[in-house]
Amino acid sequence: MRVHLGKQFAPMDQQIVLSPLPLTDLVGAIARAVCSEMDTRPQTPTPPPEELLTREEAAQVLGITLPTLRDYTKRGLVAGYRIGTRVRYKRSEVLGSLQQIRTSKTKRA
Repeated sequence: MRVHLGKQFAPMDQQIVLSPLPLTDLVGAIARAVCSEMDTRPQTPTPPPEELLTREEAAQVLGITLPTLRDYTKRGLVAGYRIGTRVRYKRSEVLGSLQQIRTSKTKRA
């Protein structure tokens, strides 16, 4: 295989000099630059993964039955996420929807 360099072709197994530095010095300079850049970047902690609840766990947290949870999910009071053939609920969203459900119950009364 050949690479086009200007008007002439050079075989791929031939070394192409990109820098007047020896290869080991170039590798060391790149490594130092990368390490220096990584040290100056602020460390952002990765957030913990969202805890997913089963239907049974979500119903227990909300203090409702499974048919009521299904109804609330269909009405959009609780967000359910289908993963394959199963439905999961994010714990933070279930706890957040608890207030919305309580508010909707008091409005009816």
